[in-house]
Amino acid sequence: QVQLVESGGGLVQAGGSLRLSCAASGRAFSSYAMGWFRQAPGKEREFVAAINWSGRSTYYADSVKGRFTISSDNAKNTVTLQMNSLKPEDTAVYYCAADRSRPGDYSDSSEYDYWGQGTQVTVSS
Repeated sequence: QVQLVESGGGLVQAGGSLRLSCAASGRAFSSYAMGWFRQAPGKEREFVAAINWSGRSTYYADSVKGRFTISSDNAKNTVTLQMNSLKPEDTAVYYCAADRSRPGDYSDSSEYDYWGQGTQVTVSS
């Protein structure tokens, strides 16, 4: 089993930055793929970014490409999401997720086996 705990959410003005962290405990997750998803009120959960087990391949939703950066540190069992140039439409609860094996589609939430509890990100205009 793997437990995921997100942190770093908060309130920021448009154009600002936030850094989300996801700490994994339990079984070492170096072999997992990791992803970030978000869900805004009244909307479905959507893919934000993902990183493969080696950290060499990253994937982004078009809406965040060029503004967000995902990275991992297997030695520290953490994955981070650096969010720059934030927009009000980025407001959502952000969830960290882990996959025990290589996803067929990194953007498909059903591929992921473990989820964190979420952290709120609010961007004011």
